[in-house]
Amino acid sequence: MFHPQGPTFWELAEQCLSSTERGYDLLAPKFDYTPFRTPDFLLDGIAKYLGEPRSIDTALDLCTGTGAAIRILRPLCRQRVVGVDFSPGMLEIARKHFPDEPEQPPVEFVLGNVLEMDFRQEFDLVTIAGAQGHILPKDEPRYLDRIHAALKPGGRFVFVTTELPPWWTPARILSRGFNAAMHMRNLIKRPPFVMFYLTFLLPRARQLLEAQDFDVTVHDDAFSGRARALKVVVATKR
Repeated sequence: MFHPQGPTFWELAEQCLSSTERGYDLLAPKFDYTPFRTPDFLLDGIAKYLGEPRSIDTALDLCTGTGAAIRILRPLCRQRVVGVDFSPGMLEIARKHFPDEPEQPPVEFVLGNVLEMDFRQEFDLVTIAGAQGHILPKDEPRYLDRIHAALKPGGRFVFVTTELPPWWTPARILSRGFNAAMHMRNLIKRPPFVMFYLTFLLPRARQLLEAQDFDVTVHDDAFSGRARALKVVVATKR
């Protein structure tokens, strides 16, 4: 779809009718040829707020998929980079993208659910890029609790979000239409497929982060053009 090497319509349909984990396993070999891969412009926008090369020891990327964000995290770190995802198929592709290299910190890919992470003050930086739609609103406090536990004091959680667009905009209409279809699919088909758009938005994201003992800075100038409504949020553990 959208690329000669991408999935067909029927492959996407099979993914959507599977569980979330199984769906991404099926899509993994062709995922980097879909529009669902985190675009480079988004990663480059995040990178502007992460720091200089070799400025931190460790970084953790959540819902890492095929490892798109590792490209911007590895140069930052002196010791190690970890990517977590619940899809073995996606992690298999990620490992091929980021083998061990001389004078580069090792990259470790861990199979797991971000809601069940048990890291304890191990990371200077946690990121997530384009995957917060896998976190249901009811699970957001638990999600932030796991991130807070994983970070060292003074560590940062960095991600991209926006505010809810006006109801008449294409982004609002298309996203809400997709979300409604997914809710309907999950009512009639088990196990559910959890992926929604326009989630973890401002100002609710700020409120949840501050309640979890983060100081929050929102950068409005990370993107331009059609993406100018997107904002980079830097939440620092107190």
